[in-house]
Amino acid sequence: MYTIIQTLSKQLSVAAGIDPSKVFPHNMRHLFARSFYNIKKDIARLADVLGHSSIETTRIYVKTSGEEHRRLLDSMKMVVKSDYIIKKVVDRKCFAKSTT
Repeated sequence: MYTIIQTLSKQLSVAAGIDPSKVFPHNMRHLFARSFYNIKKDIARLADVLGHSSIETTRIYVKTSGEEHRRLLDSMKMVVKSDYIIKKVVDRKCFAKSTT
């Protein structure tokens, strides 16, 4: 079975214009897992599909980088960048003089 999957992954890589020496069945598993998670956003179901008994094992497949987290937070427009906050505070003269 592994040989069939390996052959298929090599054929798919050639069709996609990717160097076949860089593609292995486990890469395909990771690609599937990330694609599934990006569409469904359901790590419990993904763990079932991959046959994992622990979601912690599945988390390895869907880890995101700090850059991806930043983009997500930026797109939510719920976190304001610190330089923006400082500028707004200074512009509004929100600093109170100390009386002590």
